[in-house]
Amino acid sequence: MRLLPLLPLCIGAAVISGCSTQSHQESVTSSIKLSFLGRYESGIFDGSAAEIVDYSPSAEAAFVVNAKSGKIDVISISKPSNPTKVSSIDVGEDITTATGIPMGAANSVSIHKNIMAVAVEAKNKQSNGYIAFYNVANHSFITALEAGALPDMVTFSPNGEYALVANEGEPNDAYTIDPEGSISIISIPNNIADLTQSDVTQVNFQAFDKSGSRAHELPSDLRIFGLNASVAQDLEPEYISVSEDSRYAYVSLQENNGIAKVDISKKSISAIWSLGEKDYNQVGNELDISDKDKTLQLNNWPVIGLYQPDSIASYTVSGTTYIVTANEGDSRDYDGYSEEFRVKDISSELNSTIALTSPIKHKIEGSLEDSKNLGRMKFTSTLGAENCDLIKGKPNNCTYTKLYGFGARSFSIWNGEDGTQVFDSGSDFERITMEALGEQGFNASNDANKTDNRSDDKGPEPEALTLGKIDGRTYAFIGLERVGGIMVYDITNPTQGKFVQYITSRNFDADAETSAAGDLGPEGMAFVTADQSPTGQALLIVGNEVSGTTSVYQVTTH
Repeated sequence: MRLLPLLPLCIGAAVISGCSTQSHQESVTSSIKLSFLGRYESGIFDGSAAEIVDYSPSAEAAFVVNAKSGKIDVISISKPSNPTKVSSIDVGEDITTATGIPMGAANSVSIHKNIMAVAVEAKNKQSNGYIAFYNVANHSFITALEAGALPDMVTFSPNGEYALVANEGEPNDAYTIDPEGSISIISIPNNIADLTQSDVTQVNFQAFDKSGSRAHELPSDLRIFGLNASVAQDLEPEYISVSEDSRYAYVSLQENNGIAKVDISKKSISAIWSLGEKDYNQVGNELDISDKDKTLQLNNWPVIGLYQPDSIASYTVSGTTYIVTANEGDSRDYDGYSEEFRVKDISSELNSTIALTSPIKHKIEGSLEDSKNLGRMKFTSTLGAENCDLIKGKPNNCTYTKLYGFGARSFSIWNGEDGTQVFDSGSDFERITMEALGEQGFNASNDANKTDNRSDDKGPEPEALTLGKIDGRTYAFIGLERVGGIMVYDITNPTQGKFVQYITSRNFDADAETSAAGDLGPEGMAFVTADQSPTGQALLIVGNEVSGTTSVYQVTTH
């Protein structure tokens, strides 16, 4: 495999030895550095044994979602260099005991002071799930409240007055049952023991349906495309961030490529925004599009990315709220319906042709559909096509003038007032990881060490995200789900995000299925401020889904 030369780029001394800290980021007046401290190993490979994490300063412990077991593992961080599991909380069993309903996987955990909330899906994912509440100090069960179908994320408002739940409402695999997506707003009483089902308000999207009173407010380019789905069924809330003043919740609608803004006190949807398109044919948006070209190279291609964020966060600058998104991307790919195809299959599977309106800006060998060019790229059949016939929900006899892929291989910042984008990291993630890892691990997957095998899909696949404020500056920490590692950016100025560091604790020389491989598949993060840390220095705690590890990093200023 050939690695094409890149412009010199400093990645951070923790990744490349001898790399000077002087780089194009010299405009950052003060900066931070992540250093790996230690990890807890569950010993479970590719079993979702460590996903979402949150931290309790009073317990000096991380509470980690062990998704498949339906439990929360409690990991002591009192000695961050040696995280130790002290207990597990069987949330699924507690909910079943209280309700008599069989439960499935735990999906999310959130802590506010001495209260913990855990989102757990029903054993039948299309049925309503539950939010379980616990006392953090003694892990005692308080109550469980019914939420919507597939509660995928729970978080507290900063003032602690509300818990908010993103109910994704995914269809079954046959796509014959498609529950509505929704947001549960739970009002938290002064005495948590008084919490009852009457404190739960279900906010749905029915008013945006075709015949609904707010149908005219829906952006024309918002993706509504599920098989026989109403708008309320099609919208799938994924993740929630609450503004610092606890007034608004921002909800990522991943498959739909949008964000919903929720007025918490009014318990209503304020607005729905479409996030639009990323043009990979523009300078600064280069990508590696093929896993079969036997070359690591970033080029402009006449294709488009859909941002489709998973994790989101928010912060305030000069009175304006900004939303930060990890642009992972996601397709609907079910037995009963799939939008996902490869470009090389347009002719054979969709009986269609390609006639792109944007030019190819660099010399290529062979046809556009060749596997070393765009042939391997996964794209959605729902966009960019003209003059189509629909056969069992699948477009046929189309002319594709545009090709839309999943995700944007970046993180972005958006204005929380109107949803306009103010920053995107462009091609940074692939450029930086290519320089750092080269032929050893560039665009590798999270369960094998095969280089370049995610280039045709979503590249490094940014998923995990959290923010931290240090010495008056705001930093974004973005976890790359596939290749692994963490990107650090200074986002104090929302319009001018500055790259600070890329660090990975993954060992590409070791078998991915062994503990020697390190941390694989960062899924969730928690930032611990210095005043709440057992060491007096800020920490970053990461749950790694594939390796089943919980890792701890120290954050120092320099």
